[in-house]
Amino acid sequence: MSDKAPTYDAAGVSLATAGAVVERLRAAVESTGATGFGQFAALHPLGDGRFLAASTDSIGTKPMVARPRGLLRNCGADMAAHCINDVITCGAEPLILLDYVAAAHIELEEVAELVEGAAEVCREAGAGLIGGETAEMPDVYREGELDFAATCVGIVDDPLDGSAIEAGDVVLGFPSAGVHANGFTLVRRVLEEEDYDGEDLLASTRLYLDVVRRLRGRAHAFAHVTGGGILGNLERVLPAGRRAEIDWVAWERPPVFHWLARHVEEEELRRVFNLGIGFCAVVPTAEPGELVIGRIT
Repeated sequence: MSDKAPTYDAAGVSLATAGAVVERLRAAVESTGATGFGQFAALHPLGDGRFLAASTDSIGTKPMVARPRGLLRNCGADMAAHCINDVITCGAEPLILLDYVAAAHIELEEVAELVEGAAEVCREAGAGLIGGETAEMPDVYREGELDFAATCVGIVDDPLDGSAIEAGDVVLGFPSAGVHANGFTLVRRVLEEEDYDGEDLLASTRLYLDVVRRLRGRAHAFAHVTGGGILGNLERVLPAGRRAEIDWVAWERPPVFHWLARHVEEEELRRVFNLGIGFCAVVPTAEPGELVIGRIT
């Protein structure tokens, strides 16, 4: 590893700035009556005891790596799974997904691959892909690049917010398929130093709906491990006075993270990537066969 190992900040993405933006916008958003701001899914009461749960996200720079390798369809699946995973962290059932594709010039085949990938995940989740928007903006986007974003809306009766978490609870980890869809600005810098062709680099984000359905009623909280790593995302659901301690050797990391570790410091890896754990559940006790990756103190 070189003396100046690449970092997310040096690659051009600041997690600290992202956090500051969230705090700056909090008052404006909450003034509209929204709840759950800063959580994985925002909540809107329907007045009958139920809540709509919604989340929006973008695929980021993963298509810049996936397109030349013929794997744009994976990015479409990523976007649907990513948004659905965010919504289900509060215990919601996903209802609908809308997508947005923008580029300097729209290529029909590329848009079709993205939407078909998203539709495949929606069918698995039982969510309707009900529409979206396609925009050509040559003055905004570089030639040959595109952006893909989506919004998922779900419904929940009794939203999980992490308030029931207690010291002594355990953190269960559920494997990722690889990098998923976060950290690709840093991945691209590493690819400039060493190529990597393992399937776990561009594998689609796993859908964790079965985990939530199985643990609903038992779990105190769920966390989707996206940008910010395992600890950063667990912190989003922990109540004041609680923190998570992770056993970083409790699971085997996928090969792609061993490749990244040749170029990126361990602390930065933990701060940016999922490292093989794509979803977490905080429960009072573990049952036989469950992977315990940490504890709440």
